Amino acid sequence: MTLRIAVIGVGHLGKHHARILSTLPGAELVAVVDTNRPRAKEIAAAHNTRAAFDYRDVIGRVDAVTLAVPTEIHRDLSRALLAAGIHVLVEKPMARSIAEADDMIEAAADAGVVLAVGQTERFNPAIAAARSFLTDPRFIEVHRLGTFPERSLDIDVVFDLMIHDLDVVLSIVNSDVASLEAVGVPVITSRVDIANVRLRFANGCIANLTASRISRDRVRKIRFFQPSSYVSIDYAAQKVERWSLEAANGAAPSIQGGEMAVVVEEPLKLELADFVDAIASRRSPRVTGEAGRRALALAQEIADKMAAAG
Repeated sequence: MTLRIAVIGVGHLGKHHARILSTLPGAELVAVVDTNRPRAKEIAAAHNTRAAFDYRDVIGRVDAVTLAVPTEIHRDLSRALLAAGIHVLVEKPMARSIAEADDMIEAAADAGVVLAVGQTERFNPAIAAARSFLTDPRFIEVHRLGTFPERSLDIDVVFDLMIHDLDVVLSIVNSDVASLEAVGVPVITSRVDIANVRLRFANGCIANLTASRISRDRVRKIRFFQPSSYVSIDYAAQKVERWSLEAANGAAPSIQGGEMAVVVEEPLKLELADFVDAIASRRSPRVTGEAGRRALALAQEIADKMAAAG
C-alpha cells in the first residue's frame, strides 16, 4: 500500500523533504503546506502535487506528514495531527521544552501512530559504516562549525547544530551522562553562537563538543578514541578512517588501517525512507520520540548550565 504523505512547511529544509518524497518508493506526496501561499504553490508545482495553506486541510487526506516548521509550533501541530491518527516526523529540535516533547510522545502513544524525530546525522552513511567498530569509546572529539546562517537564529547554536552530535553520541555511548561543563558566547546575535561542552559519562567516557555558526570554514567531524583503535568521521564528505593496533604471529604490534568503504547517500533520503518503512512495517523508527526527547533534554541541560555561568 502506498503511503499518502504531506510536507508541512516548505522553507529551507521542507523543500528537500518535498523533493525526496515526490519520488520515494512507497510514498505519494499528496500535498505541500505552507502559510506562505506563493511558496506553497511554487513547491507544489515543482513536484506535481497540491498546495495547501493550513495544516488542517490535509487531515483526513493523508496517512503521514513531515513537519519542517518553526520549533515553537511543533507541539501544537503534532498533537493535532497525531490525535487525528496521522504519523508524524518532526524536525529537530522536536519541541521547545521537555514538557512539550512529553505531550507529543503521549499523543502518539494514545493514537497508536509513529512519531519520528529528524536527527538526520543518525542516517549518515559514514556513521553507519563506522558504528560496528565503535565498541568502547573512551574519548570523543566533535567539531561542527559553520558560517553565519540566515535562519534558525531564534535558537541557540546548541539546539540548532550541536543537537545533531548530542544525538549521535548518545546513540553510541552506552551510558548515562554523569556530569557536564559548558560555555557559550553570543557573538553576533543575542543567542549563543559558539559553544563548547564537555560531557562525562558514568562509564568514564568523555566527549568534547564544539559547535559554531560564526566560523569561516564549514567543518563536520567526529573522532572516536578507544583502546587500540581510532575512528575519524567526516560527516560532510561521508568519509571514515579507521586505525588500530594489530599484532599477528608474535610480531611487534603495528598500526594498520586507512579509509573505509562508505556507500554515499543523502542522509535525509535515508531518514525519510526509514519513516515510510517504519509505518509500513509497523515498527519503531530509528529515531523515536523518546530518542529525540533524550537529545533535547541534554541540550536543555547544556543551555541551562551556560545560562547559569553567564
